[in-house]
Amino acid sequence: MKARMLATRVALPVLAIAAVSAQAHAADFDWMKFKGRTVTFLANNNPVSQALLTYKADFEKLTGMTLKVDGYQEQQMRQRLVTVMNANSDEVDVFMTLPSREGEQFAAAGWYGDLTAMAKDAVAKDYDASGLSQALVKAATFGGKLTSMPMNLEGPIFYYRTDIFKKCGIEAPKTIKDVEAAAEKIKTCDGTVTPFVSRGLKPAIAYTFSNVLHNIGGSYIANGKSNLCSAKAKDALDTYSRLLRDFGPPGVVNYSFQQISALYRGGRAAMAFESSNELRTVMEGGARLKDTGLLPFPAGDAGQVPTTIGWGMAVSSHSRQPDAAWYFVQWATSPEVQKKMALQGIAPPRPAVANDPEYRKWIDEEPVRKEWQAALDVLATKGSSEVGYPIVANPQSREFIGQAVQDLILKQKTVDQACADADKALDALIALN
Repeated sequence: MKARMLATRVALPVLAIAAVSAQAHAADFDWMKFKGRTVTFLANNNPVSQALLTYKADFEKLTGMTLKVDGYQEQQMRQRLVTVMNANSDEVDVFMTLPSREGEQFAAAGWYGDLTAMAKDAVAKDYDASGLSQALVKAATFGGKLTSMPMNLEGPIFYYRTDIFKKCGIEAPKTIKDVEAAAEKIKTCDGTVTPFVSRGLKPAIAYTFSNVLHNIGGSYIANGKSNLCSAKAKDALDTYSRLLRDFGPPGVVNYSFQQISALYRGGRAAMAFESSNELRTVMEGGARLKDTGLLPFPAGDAGQVPTTIGWGMAVSSHSRQPDAAWYFVQWATSPEVQKKMALQGIAPPRPAVANDPEYRKWIDEEPVRKEWQAALDVLATKGSSEVGYPIVANPQSREFIGQAVQDLILKQKTVDQACADADKALDALIALN
């Protein structure tokens, strides 16, 4: 099965209609309509929500509503959501979601409120629903229902220390093989830093591994069966695990974005493969501002096929005030707020923001920001949203991918054993789809 590609030219008819329909209703729109209400937001404490919530007071002033934030780290956030949803509770009105991960599963469970009509009819004049990335909107549409509105555009990119590369006589890598060669040279040249770091935590691995798999030319499914034991997929498993095993930090099997960004920001890693969202975190304090280069992950036999996804804002199907909840979603995904988030290093899902004069000025202030924008352009035009298996049980599929990689990092299995065990478990998941 070919990777599901994101292309900015993809159009979704419902939002094309929305631009016309919204004009008829904009004159009646009142941001103070739900004054006095309290909306509860279940947030993942990642850079996207952190940037958004910088402007929490602005939302409350604009609407007269109170925003109650229920924030957790990603895994805990999902556990909290499962508890609330399984209890049919109205404790959560709005929650963050990754359509590429749990979209099919949450839609099948009936957890998403349908935003289709709201995006057409209950919009302020300047909202411009059609200005959002139509590829991301399409990715959040299941069974004809729009389940969330895009908050950002993201994917893992390659961060590297230009000063260390210069000291060690290394050119910026152009291929995956170059990355490994650079890691080998850095290991000898500068023993004080970790040559390479990326995600090694089991449920987090698929986000970065998928990019390596697709660049090498592998696929998750072929002829309806799991395809990890194909030659290309085994090459990807071996390459990714070897980079972390031979050149990664101790305990890398516990590493996700928090640990990776801290290691790189602290000057203790020469190369890091992590989310484009982490620019804000990595640049915190300014120590890495002048010695960091950014690239899409270097090419494999299939070229560059970056992982490209986006967080969405969803209204709970159990909320007793979906209309008020929609006001928060609309505000959070509006052109004004997304521009403000972009100025904090959160890539906007609205292509027009990239041409905004204030945003362009911010980009041009630092070379690393220009490289970040260039990498985002590649993500937007070449990206694949296939992270894990394109089935309802996508979250479970990521566990088996992660297990296979961890088995190789820890030398607990051979590549053939690891892929065979994973394929057996994944075929069972595919059969249930």
